Amino acid sequence: MAHDHTDFMARAIALSEKTSLVESAGGVFGCVIVQDGEIIAEGANRVVAENDPTWHGEIEAIRKACKSQGTFKLRDATLYTSAEPCPMCMAAAYWAGIKRVYYAAQVEDALEYGGFDDSMIYAELKKDVSERSIPTTQIMRTEAVEVWKKYAQKADRVPY
Repeated sequence: MAHDHTDFMARAIALSEKTSLVESAGGVFGCVIVQDGEIIAEGANRVVAENDPTWHGEIEAIRKACKSQGTFKLRDATLYTSAEPCPMCMAAAYWAGIKRVYYAAQVEDALEYGGFDDSMIYAELKKDVSERSIPTTQIMRTEAVEVWKKYAQKADRVPY
């Protein structure tokens, strides 16, 4: 069966409706990951149900896709999400090697209709680490770097 972008996005939107309006599990966020024209994984926001601030639809879908494919890189995959990815989810898409992202609602829509305001996170990430609102202090770099040096020499290390 041939699918197009609207079929995949419609599924992501349906997942967002189910998780938010039917299950009351989290926000209005659903996601599907597609490879070779077929959905290989789905995810939905379950932040409230799981008491887990990282349980976003994109994160769940990426985890499931990687597990089903037996790899941590989804180089030929496309991600469809019902709303523009937050910084965490977009970073996960980069780390997973997603080749393309399609989104429906914008960040502004999530703010206007759901009260989801990520603007502080975007602003914080632009700041120097010393100026961020969560105090961040580097300690024990020498000890940590010693482990990195050993890792660099590890013969059977899996490259990222």
